[in-house]
Amino acid sequence: MAHANPNIGESRPVIRQLDDAAINRIAAGEVVERPASAVKELVENAIDAGATRIRIDIADGGKTLIRVTDDGCGIAPDDLPLALARHATSKIDGTDLLNIHTFGFRGEALPSLGAVGRLSVTSRAPGHDAAVIRVSGGRMEPVRPAALSAGTVVELADLFHATPARLKFMRSDRAETQAIADTVRRLAMAEPAIGFTLRDVSGGGEGRSLFRADAESGDLFDALHGRLSGVIGRDFADNALRIDATRDGLRLFGYAALPTYSRGAAVTQFLFVNGRPVRDKMLYGALRAAYFDFLSRDRHPAAALFIDCDPTLVDVNVHPAKSEVRFRDPGTARGLIVSGLRHALAEAGHRASTTVAGATLGAMRPEPTGARVYQMDRPSPAARGLGYAAQRPAEPAPQGFDELNAGFSARVVEPEPMPEVTPAEHLPLGAARGQVHENYIIAQTETGMVIVDQHAAHERLVYEKLKRQMAENGVAAQALLIPEIVELSASDRDSLLDIAPDLVALGLTIEAFGGTAVAVRETPAILGEVNAAALVADILDELADAGSATTLQARIEAILSRVACHGSIRSGRRMRAEEMNALLREMEATPHSGQCNHGRPTYVELRLSDIERLFGRT
Repeated sequence: MAHANPNIGESRPVIRQLDDAAINRIAAGEVVERPASAVKELVENAIDAGATRIRIDIADGGKTLIRVTDDGCGIAPDDLPLALARHATSKIDGTDLLNIHTFGFRGEALPSLGAVGRLSVTSRAPGHDAAVIRVSGGRMEPVRPAALSAGTVVELADLFHATPARLKFMRSDRAETQAIADTVRRLAMAEPAIGFTLRDVSGGGEGRSLFRADAESGDLFDALHGRLSGVIGRDFADNALRIDATRDGLRLFGYAALPTYSRGAAVTQFLFVNGRPVRDKMLYGALRAAYFDFLSRDRHPAAALFIDCDPTLVDVNVHPAKSEVRFRDPGTARGLIVSGLRHALAEAGHRASTTVAGATLGAMRPEPTGARVYQMDRPSPAARGLGYAAQRPAEPAPQGFDELNAGFSARVVEPEPMPEVTPAEHLPLGAARGQVHENYIIAQTETGMVIVDQHAAHERLVYEKLKRQMAENGVAAQALLIPEIVELSASDRDSLLDIAPDLVALGLTIEAFGGTAVAVRETPAILGEVNAAALVADILDELADAGSATTLQARIEAILSRVACHGSIRSGRRMRAEEMNALLREMEATPHSGQCNHGRPTYVELRLSDIERLFGRT
């Protein structure tokens, strides 16, 4: 039985043209989702205007006030009314929407903000007098003279006062302030040569500083490193690897942290395309794929990565907020991220993050339990040397020395020259000095000491060796006595057959079997008995989620990891000195040996100065 549409009355609906105020409010719902969206649009306009200093003042989480002040090129008085008109912009001329070099280009931000709040724009362009224009709820006032030395000041008050229903969807002032700070931090990372200041002026006065980043100088990587140190933190900058790779017109650069500097959530992952902060599902999937061999499922990598390319190779006009992009060749972009990160991680060798040592020292440092006891002043190096000499055992007399006559006899034997050998203490992981609890190797280095988890370290060494053998000899396949037939949808079958040649290299052979079915004829031998239908389903899910099938490779490498775990040196085994030193030398020569197969550190390095600080000797 047919039901009447409740949205259509008995009479025929009339098509009518919406007025400009309604159109602007509808557009504002797409462009301005919350105060952070308004801040993003206004700061991007300031960056496009060539500003070198940008100051953002907010009140009550941006609900009652957002003020953005910049020293950019400004707007001439005659152009102010046009700047507040829909689809009016100075960024593009409309002839080529795929060749965009600026943040903004849609011409929607200012009119949308004026439609839902009280907006005023005060600006002064070189050679012109300063002027101001105001718009409230879509109603524009005439341009008036104003006082301003240079640049532009955009002030948005009472956001969503014209659409009160939207205010009910706002979160607390604290949550909105946090969202604004996150937006400003991302834009600050994209533009290290620009100074940013964010203040909360709730209640009037100068307010309190929420974020400040002074303009950085130097080349691209020096400026970016300095900005990331201030925005993400010094720990990230100290434990991040420099990334610089190119492929087919795309360049990837930035910094990615060591696997041992991982996070419990994906909160330290920042991606930029042509300087624009983006939240792209495909790019995040590529970042996760680059680290999947080094981190467990509950750990997430930290990175700030930038992709630069010709604007014609990427489409940024796929979402009103411009937070999503679409590459002409997404496979190239994804492969560049995976290969660039893996190459940098391999070059890092056995390096582990310094935060591991910091956590170790924090665990060892005793809690204060009363008045501080001051020790005697530390002796000078000369005094320490005399003290050590007094305690040193007596050395045997030189060959040819006559103890009776207290002098050398006529017979003197010249010592044979010894070949120069680098002392083990001068090597990165030092020389083994002992083993404690039959699991931890203590090694002495030139500047401190190293504690090695023998099982975790050897597990990684065996795993890398197995992976190298698999890469050289391929994955052995086992033929099924009776091929397993899997029924799929037409689209899933086509997607699976498209990557069938790649799956053969991993030991999985799939062929079309009439209709929408496929036949699984061979599976990887290392997986043993497999449920082919479940394996195919997992691969299809991975294709839909990340655009490539890493599931099978992940399963195979998980088996290799398990084999490495069972085939490595077990905890509780006593090792001889030569065995311990051999393990240290192999770690120095093996990539990724700084972390085990689950992302945990395989060793902790403690500097002598840190150890002395524990005992109050500094």
